[in-house]
Amino acid sequence: MPLRRRLAEVHSGPIRVLHLEDDPQDAELVEDLLREENLDIEVRHADDEVGLREALAEFKPDIVLSDLSMPGFSGHRALAIVRESAPSLPFLFVSGTMGEEAAIEALRQGATDYILKSQPARLAPATIRALVEAADQRARDQAEQELVRSQRYESLALLAGGLSHDLRNILQPLLIAAPMIAERAGTDQGVVKFARMIETCAKRGMDMVASMLSFARGARQINPSLPVGQLFRATELLLQGTRPRSMALSVQLSDDGLAVAANETELQQCLLNLCLNAIQAMPPDGTLTLAADVAELEQADINADEPAVPGRYLRLSVIDTGVGMSEEVRARLFTPFFTTKEGGTGLGLLSCRRIVDNHQGVMRVHSTPGVGTRFEIYLPMAQAATERERQDYDGRGRHVLVVSEEAGRLSIVADGLRLHNYRCTLARSGAAALVYLDDVPSAEVESEGAEQGLPHAVVLDGEMRLLPVARVLTELRYRNYAGLVVLAGAEDVPEAARAGLQLVEVGQTGSLPDLLAALDRLGSPQDTRN
Repeated sequence: MPLRRRLAEVHSGPIRVLHLEDDPQDAELVEDLLREENLDIEVRHADDEVGLREALAEFKPDIVLSDLSMPGFSGHRALAIVRESAPSLPFLFVSGTMGEEAAIEALRQGATDYILKSQPARLAPATIRALVEAADQRARDQAEQELVRSQRYESLALLAGGLSHDLRNILQPLLIAAPMIAERAGTDQGVVKFARMIETCAKRGMDMVASMLSFARGARQINPSLPVGQLFRATELLLQGTRPRSMALSVQLSDDGLAVAANETELQQCLLNLCLNAIQAMPPDGTLTLAADVAELEQADINADEPAVPGRYLRLSVIDTGVGMSEEVRARLFTPFFTTKEGGTGLGLLSCRRIVDNHQGVMRVHSTPGVGTRFEIYLPMAQAATERERQDYDGRGRHVLVVSEEAGRLSIVADGLRLHNYRCTLARSGAAALVYLDDVPSAEVESEGAEQGLPHAVVLDGEMRLLPVARVLTELRYRNYAGLVVLAGAEDVPEAARAGLQLVEVGQTGSLPDLLAALDRLGSPQDTRN
């Protein structure tokens, strides 16, 4: 491809040329030579170190042309200064006195090329080539950086997957045992209270594990709705130890009944992150505002790569009266590992945007230097959430095959189901469950008595490793299993593995109430088999 066409692809607008030259006639000649080649240029001249440093800071040149020798200043010194502040900036020597040895030494020190003033025809082609090569090098550097970032993301995903597996094994038994303790406590309200507290803390821990997976893997969680007022009150409470006493906090709700379909832990994490950034960007006497109202998003307001659709949205705003941001900083806000804070990771805002994307929403940023910044989160509208009433589920003797590789979880799930009048058969792996189903001699199910016959339902732990859950589901379909399949805590199961099964998913927590609610979809024992 001709260099001129390539230059038009990689560079838009005037080419900013910094020319280091002490002779006005030579400076005018060089500028004329470039313009004669129909190059759109903007030229700034300098002939000493002060002028060079000012031009690098203010003019921000795309290329530097420099004479070799100037009174009180040299091209070699200019090259060293340019390479110190802008290592990839094209630097061409344009001199009438450069010998072969001096030219080789200049290239060794980092010059891009050299042109003798006695060969003016080389100036424009060399300038174009240097600009194109610099653009190509920036593209290669960016690709390498993206590769490094993707490798770091892969490492995060592996770390998150391992931690989530171990933490889930610790927390899930608490979720299952707590309701059992509460039910067996009878009239002892103190024990009931502590059981509920254990269940709440364990569920919050599971939500945090899911949030970590959501960031590292991009997994989407479907969660119940919650009142915005409750969300703001929790955020205000979390900020008490961080916000300076002299900093005002304003909470503005256009309607006390506003609610949002969201994961409370994830959305609270998002708001807290934005609020902490706002606090750091403000003086101690600034004002932080949390606001919520209803807004319309038109198709023109939504970018092609965003998951939202036109309609009514709940708008959550985090507003500060801080230093604001420049256009350059705002353009890179969601770039992985980009940060303007000392010791920052550059992952906070990226995590916020992924949370919003997972909720089918969009995020907008408005900022004015010296005035402040406004982050807006648009989320689909939802009705106000009400706490689900606890139900007295009765299994009525129905048979459930419980499958998990974790012995502790397997035992406690079975105990919880038996407490609600289910009959349980336990399998320590997906393979063991399939062997059991193959060995069942009849499709008849006994409503009472020994744990025999094909089960009315199969409860699968979604994190099995010996035989992955997708393979187990495929084998169940192959065996024409017609009962209910309850999948607890699985991610990224292919649709092909789900097809043809009566499948219910209970999310990451797999708590006992969730399992009981899923199993309650079964009819009476005699109605559950084909």
